[in-house]
Amino acid sequence: MSATRAAAPPAQRVEPRRSRTGRWRPPTLLRHVGIALVGAVVLLAIGDAVDPFRNYQLATVAAYLCATAGLTVLTGLNGQLSLGHGALMATGAYTVALCLAGFADRGVTGGGALVASLGAAVLVSVAVGAVVGTAAARLRGPYLAGVTLAVAVVVPALTVTFDDLLGGEQGLPVPVGPPPEALGLAFPYERWQLWIAGAATLLCLVLLGNLVSSRYGRTFRAVRDDEVAARLAGIHVARTQVLAFVVSAACAGLGGGLLAVLAQSVSPGAFSLTLSLFLLMAVVIGGLGRLAGALWGAVLLVALPDLTHTLTGLLTLSPAAAQRLEGNLPLAIFGITLIVVMIAAPGGLQGLLSRAVAPLRARWRSRRS
Repeated sequence: MSATRAAAPPAQRVEPRRSRTGRWRPPTLLRHVGIALVGAVVLLAIGDAVDPFRNYQLATVAAYLCATAGLTVLTGLNGQLSLGHGALMATGAYTVALCLAGFADRGVTGGGALVASLGAAVLVSVAVGAVVGTAAARLRGPYLAGVTLAVAVVVPALTVTFDDLLGGEQGLPVPVGPPPEALGLAFPYERWQLWIAGAATLLCLVLLGNLVSSRYGRTFRAVRDDEVAARLAGIHVARTQVLAFVVSAACAGLGGGLLAVLAQSVSPGAFSLTLSLFLLMAVVIGGLGRLAGALWGAVLLVALPDLTHTLTGLLTLSPAAAQRLEGNLPLAIFGITLIVVMIAAPGGLQGLLSRAVAPLRARWRSRRS
């Protein structure tokens, strides 16, 4: 009795990824990792060339970039307005302070304790973001802004209520160990801080870049553009909004933890409501919905205090008047900059740069084709 065997189908040939012009295009993850490696090389070169204070400033930019990138995903890609990201940064900062203090009490120091503390900051911020995001998914417009505004007010107040644990107005120290001995005794501590903040931020940006390019990023945009159409297309709107809030909270927690490591202390005054307003205005000025625009916003957050101090020094004022001016001038400069950018460049600084570079990019593509 003979059995007939069906002929096996020929093996399908997997074609390489090609762009619209027919050229090979690397996978998204590989492309983002390559950009991150280039950024790491540039960061190492700049850190070696500038003085310790500039290293510290660059590390601070990297810490703020985590928060602004997460807020860009939430507000720019998903359309949820948040006025409480300063409180989420405070959550990560206090978590790092408590974890590092616990490790120090047990005699555990070094890079492992720091990585574990930053990971704990992300996890705690994710938990807080899930709670707030679940409530926020039921609200729209000013009601959503009101809930996140309440979070920005309540979280710093908790540090005063539980002053035995969180240090009250004085805050908590953050015991961070010195650079590894393999780097040498004369290795600048600020450069080591830049390496820590830069590595964490580049990892965060790679993950966010892949998330934005994935189907999750497309669902974020679909919900932002039209919730009714997204629901008809089978997208669970509330679940998508909670996911966006959780991702943004994780980034804010990481940024707050890095700020605590850089300052080696944490206090409620560093995460006031003003910081939440600055973060929101920074992502709008940089370019809402663009991760590259988050970088411009982070740079502005660090450069603004220096600009304020310089402008105050040019004026002949009494110490009390100079203090009041230096406290209120940053918000005024941010507001004026926001108005100018919205009038001259609605897409933010990154949108303005993209429009300026577009003709050159089109000419380069035409020459290649």
